[in-house]
Amino acid sequence: MRLHHAIGFDDAPFDRSHRGNVRVIGASYSGRTLHGVVSGQVRRDGQNSTCELARLVAGYGGDHLGLILLQGIALAGFNVVDLHTLHRETGLPVLVVARRPPDLTRIRAALLEQVPGGERKWRLIQRAGEMEPCGGVWVQRVGLSLNDSQAALTALTVTGRVPEPLRAAHLIAGGVAQGRSTRQRV
Repeated sequence: MRLHHAIGFDDAPFDRSHRGNVRVIGASYSGRTLHGVVSGQVRRDGQNSTCELARLVAGYGGDHLGLILLQGIALAGFNVVDLHTLHRETGLPVLVVARRPPDLTRIRAALLEQVPGGERKWRLIQRAGEMEPCGGVWVQRVGLSLNDSQAALTALTVTGRVPEPLRAAHLIAGGVAQGRSTRQRV
């Protein structure tokens, strides 16, 4: 596996009152070097994140990529990514990275009580499996082992605990949406 050739995705900041599309940025890396940037849009609390990420990977020329990184399982609020479908459609392993494990009780309540299609989205979160500690962060993974996850994190992390593709995607998304990026906690 070429896990050091990765693309990381993050969504742009948006106001709580915003309804509609939210910009998503992907940063492609080979090891610790930025090689390209892609952008697309997903619907706030929608259902199109999986197909949009697959489209962005394919449009970028995903044949040289070895890994997809996500900073959390959802984009644009609760537009939950179907990790297994993304893995199947792209042929790439998917690694979700979080600084701490999510509060699943609160997430479930929010999905079932406030979000259209919340039951389906909750099933996607359950299907993704529990997060596991790995390299100072928490991960969910499809298509790669915990050891491979650790190797990818080591190969792609320069500062702090978040891999560079995710850190860069976060900074770029903030800069595009707000005119400047804000310091990211690492």
